[in-house]
Amino acid sequence: MNSGVKKSLLPQGLRDLLPPEAIHEASVMDGLLEAFSIHGYERVEPPLVEFEENLLDGAGEAMAPHTFRLMDPVSQRMMGVRADMTPQVARIATSRLAAMERPLRLFYGGQVLRVKGSQLRPERQVAQAGVELIGADSPEADAEVIALAYEALQTLGVENLSVDISLPTIVRAICDDLGLDRDAKEDVRSALDRKDAAAIAAMAGPVAGIFGGLLQASGLADKAIAALNELTLPEAAAAERDRLILVVERLSDMALGLMVTVDPVEHRGFEYQTGLSFTLFDRDVRGELGRGGRYLAGAADEAATGFSLYMDTVLRAVPKRERRSRLYLPHGTDLDIARRERTAGWITVSGLAPEKDVLTEAARLRCSHVLTLDGIVAVEKE
Repeated sequence: MNSGVKKSLLPQGLRDLLPPEAIHEASVMDGLLEAFSIHGYERVEPPLVEFEENLLDGAGEAMAPHTFRLMDPVSQRMMGVRADMTPQVARIATSRLAAMERPLRLFYGGQVLRVKGSQLRPERQVAQAGVELIGADSPEADAEVIALAYEALQTLGVENLSVDISLPTIVRAICDDLGLDRDAKEDVRSALDRKDAAAIAAMAGPVAGIFGGLLQASGLADKAIAALNELTLPEAAAAERDRLILVVERLSDMALGLMVTVDPVEHRGFEYQTGLSFTLFDRDVRGELGRGGRYLAGAADEAATGFSLYMDTVLRAVPKRERRSRLYLPHGTDLDIARRERTAGWITVSGLAPEKDVLTEAARLRCSHVLTLDGIVAVEKE
């Protein structure tokens, strides 16, 4: 293996982002952050690495299996590389910004690193952007963050958006009300994860009826809510259902055109969520655009909700903007002329030495046009 190839090899799940993808990602990230900002959210920027006990505290505990660890040579304490920015923002909100008035609206954007990728997302380093709404425990807050994600993605040109709303705590609430033991709870959870209606139907007592009904209560929001209303649920589960109804009603006004579906038994991927949660999709793009939901922030267990967008999937959904054309400026071009052309919308590439053939040099440097004494001339493609 020659040295050039050897130096280009990277660890599994990591890659260089090259032109034009790098500028596409930066442009999309900037667009998302601007959309968050104009809705009253303020940016925070946590560090890439933190002490392990802080990074994995509270909601961050669920990220422990995904977190790279290393020894800090200064303090001799273990540190972790962030695998998710949400717990970091929660830490900032409940410590450094604890005295700020609630609700507190924060947003972020940056890179995260995970120990290993998944089958659907093999990348280990990805860009992440999102918002956190801290100190608000209401259906209006849930609806706000879903509608914000929808509007931000729409602004970038993402079409055919849908959101799938889940109630990851509802199964646990029903199991507790029924007094199921640990083994029975695991059997129920396993069958629901497989969407195995036959296995649920074979279970004894009221388990079959109520969990069979939950399995049927999925699909488009109106249909799912109607099915949920037919079920007799314990108090905690009924409260989650009623909250879902209010959020869906609010979204019908706030996010016109958003397809809303419901899957009340889905909980995979919602490791630290404590209430209504959701997943964002583009019907024409494989994979999730992002996830979000309700959780408890910080040592004080402050009510919070938010979402994270996964930029690798988002980039596939966002149409690439037409790039500005590159204009070659021959060696010696007046600087005022160069500034004028950039103001006019050109990307300018300046010659650094006298050219034998200006058109050939422009083509070599991937310029579509060249500035000549007669004006701007197109470079013919071979």
